[in-house]
This record gives sequence, C-alpha cells and structure tokens, in this order.
Amino acid sequence: MEKHELRAAVSLAAVFSVRMLGLFMIYPVFAAFARHLAGATPYKIGVALGIYGLSQGVLQIPFGALSDRIGRKTMIVIGLVVFGIGSAVAARASTIEGMIVGRLLQGAGAIGSVVLALVADLTAEKSRTKAMALVGMTIGFSFLVAIVCGPAVAGWIGVGGIFWLMTVLALAGIAITLLIVPAAPRPHIQPEAETVPALIGASLRNPELLRLNFGIFALHAMLTASFLVVPALLRGTLAVSSSDQWWVYLPVLLVSVIVMVPAIIMAERYRRMKSVLVAAVAALAVSQLMLAVGGQDAYVLIAGLVVFFSGFNIMEASLPSLVTKTAPAGSTGTATGIYSSSQFLGIFAGGVIGGWVHQAAGTAAVFLFAAAVAIVWLLIAATMRGPALGHDGGRVPITARRSPDR
Repeated sequence: MEKHELRAAVSLAAVFSVRMLGLFMIYPVFAAFARHLAGATPYKIGVALGIYGLSQGVLQIPFGALSDRIGRKTMIVIGLVVFGIGSAVAARASTIEGMIVGRLLQGAGAIGSVVLALVADLTAEKSRTKAMALVGMTIGFSFLVAIVCGPAVAGWIGVGGIFWLMTVLALAGIAITLLIVPAAPRPHIQPEAETVPALIGASLRNPELLRLNFGIFALHAMLTASFLVVPALLRGTLAVSSSDQWWVYLPVLLVSVIVMVPAIIMAERYRRMKSVLVAAVAALAVSQLMLAVGGQDAYVLIAGLVVFFSGFNIMEASLPSLVTKTAPAGSTGTATGIYSSSQFLGIFAGGVIGGWVHQAAGTAAVFLFAAAVAIVWLLIAATMRGPALGHDGGRVPITARRSPDR
C-alpha cells in the first residue's frame, strides 16, 4: 500500500476498534451487572444485551446510502455521536428499561458500512484487499482483548464505568476521523465495496450467500445467548468472581487461537474450506452440549469453552473470506452489507431468545437452544459449495451460472 493508503487503513481501523472495544468488553460482565437493575428479569437482560444488534442490523444499509449523499466523514461523526449518547444513557441507567434504551441508541450509530466504504474510497483497487484485511484483523484483535480485559476493567471502574469509557472512546473516534483520517473524495458507488440497492435482491436469492448469512447469524446468536449464562456458570462452578474471570478467558482464548491458525492454513492453502467449516460448526454444537450437560464440572466447563471459542474464531475468520469469494463479481459490497446486517440481527435474536429461554427453563436450556441452532447450521453447511471461479481465476459475473467447487 502507498503511504496515504496505509494511513487511511490504520486510522479507520482505529475508529472501528475504539468503538468495538467497549462493546465487546460488556459481554462477559453484562448479565451479572444487569440483574441488579430495577425491573430486571432474565428475558429483559437478554433484550438489553442483544438489542443493539437490532438497530445496528437495520441501519447499516441506510447509513451507507446516506453517506453517498452527505459524505462519509459526516455520517461517521453522526454515528459516533449517537453511539456516545447511547453509552451515556446506559451508564446512567438505574432500570433495565433505561439500559435497553441506551443499548438501542448505541446500535443506532451504525457506522460499519460507512467506514468500509471510506476505506474503499481512499485506497486503490490493488491495495483494497489488504486495507480491508487490516480493518478485519483489528476487529478480531479488539474482540480477543476485550473479552479478556472486560472483567478486569469492570472490577476496576465498574460496568457503568465501561459505558462511560465507551463515551470517551466515541469522542476519540470522532477526533481520529476529523484529524487523522485523510480527506475523502466525493462519495461514489463502488460495487465491490458498497451496498448497491439494485443488487440486494440478487444477493438474497443466492443460495450460497444465504448459507453464509445464516452462518454468521447463528454464530453471533450463539455467542450472545451463551454470554447470558457463562459468567454465572464460572462463578458457580469455578468459584471465580466476575472481576477475576479474565484468568479463565485468557488461556481459553489463547488455546483457541492456537487451534484456529492451522485450521485456517489448511482451509486456504489446501482448499479444504468446506471440511474445516463443517468441522468448526460441529465443534460449536458439541461445545454447547458439553456445557448443557456437564457445565457443573470444572474440567468439562473449561473444555467446552475451549471447543466453543476454537470453533467461533475459525468461523469468524473464515466466513468473511467466503462471502467475498462467493459473491458474484460486482456485488461484493452488497453481499458483505447483507452479511453484516445478518450478524447484528443474530446478536439481537440470541439475546432475546436466549433471555426468554433462560427465564423459562434455566441455564442448561440456553446451551441446548444454542446447540439446536448449531445443528441446524450444520445441516445447512453440509450442503454448501466452495466459491466458483471463472476461467481467468476470478469470480464469475452475477449473470453467469455457478459450477460446484467441492
């Protein structure tokens, strides 16, 4: 990448990471904190955890479309302002209803599609894949750091303090956008990087993309539902307080990354993507069954978490790549926009359904619900095809027939 392109990619990755860091920190500590809010029930806690995914999923495409008209930076700043306001509302909430409103506002700052569109505006086509990969790696790294640091930070400044930290991080993101991100050219539609309304219907009718969209929906529904009950399970089974649970998450995530790396190498280098993907989904299902049946045993609990996060990290790294490889030429931006919305709607579904199941049937039932989602996903994944390639080694155009790539 050229120097100005690297500056653009790094600064926009920083905007993404400062926003996502606080959101991910909430996952391992939110359920324990929210149960003390006035009016809290397991169902409402699930709604509060997941509802930001609803506003995120619904508003991703409108934010991108508005940025075409009034400018990328303008929409990023507006989104971060809304996110910061939502964080402040959540920080001051004393009732579960107030927390739900705050989380809904956090999600309404749906800048993801705009940031990626601006990355595309500021990079040449030959550098775009590397720039997008840098942003993606930053998000993944933010997730790993936040899950480990969340309990420790909550022990230091409280969960309310994490929400105030998100407000500060939103201000930092605005400063980065205005002062460091290079000046953007006039927005123009680039089908390979943006959601094009005219192509949405075709992407929604593509069976291979639908499989991948369901996959990311299921993955984040399982993650959100699981985090409604895993922290309490760690307290009960391992006698680890909420603020000390990072001692559990750190080795679990390190082992999962060690498992992920050779799996991704095998999938990409040896063209075993389908086999690795199906195995990872099977691992997710097994992990949830382990936690449902043996979560009261310390060894089963730790093993179940290692298996879960190994499968999760493999899928989180593989699915975006598969979407870009599977999308017909000229519709990558549209396909990834729908994929992103599916991810956030999965967060919402996992929180709402997981909270309802927890309230109605208890902890084990939440893991059984997640296992059922994984099993359905496994049946769908087993029928997938690899990305089709044209004669020149590139993706086939949207009008071309796909041939199986097994």
